[in-house]
Amino acid sequence: MRQSICAALLVAAFGFGVTGCSASPKDEAKRDALDANTQSTLSAMRSEDPSFGSFLDGAYAYAIYPSVGKGAFIVGGAYGKGEVFQGGRMIGYSDMSQVTVGAAIGGEDYAEVIAFENQAALDKFTTKEYAFDASVSAVAVKSGVAKTARFRDGVAVFKYIKGGLMADASVGGQRFRFRPVQ
Repeated sequence: MRQSICAALLVAAFGFGVTGCSASPKDEAKRDALDANTQSTLSAMRSEDPSFGSFLDGAYAYAIYPSVGKGAFIVGGAYGKGEVFQGGRMIGYSDMSQVTVGAAIGGEDYAEVIAFENQAALDKFTTKEYAFDASVSAVAVKSGVAKTARFRDGVAVFKYIKGGLMADASVGGQRFRFRPVQ
């Protein structure tokens, strides 16, 4: 977790997406590790909230970032790599970076899932650099909460806290990049 938090702080220190990170893992071992982490995280999230599994199964597509490291001391940052699925098949890789400013201190490791309602929402995500502003909020995964989740502007966002301690009353945005499977 410490490395993830350090990476997140580097993202914040060098600006929103200026670090030049790549959306896809560099080698087969890293791809395999990301896939294993993705599958175990999805399994844990489905176990925590069976309605989350039903929501995800009904979505047109989804992106999962199984391990996002976030750190902050007034200025914060987060970074994570993930996989994008459509129809149960992995169609590409994505990375997420976030910068925040405000009353925040601490660090945490979490998973984030973005569910896409339809082809138009997926196309918007995959065809250009995509960003969320402060108005998009995530639903925390806990038993039964996904039953009431709704798509907003074609997306629904879920967050699953894995560890850490964070006090956060900040604003910021997230930026995503997509790279299709070669």
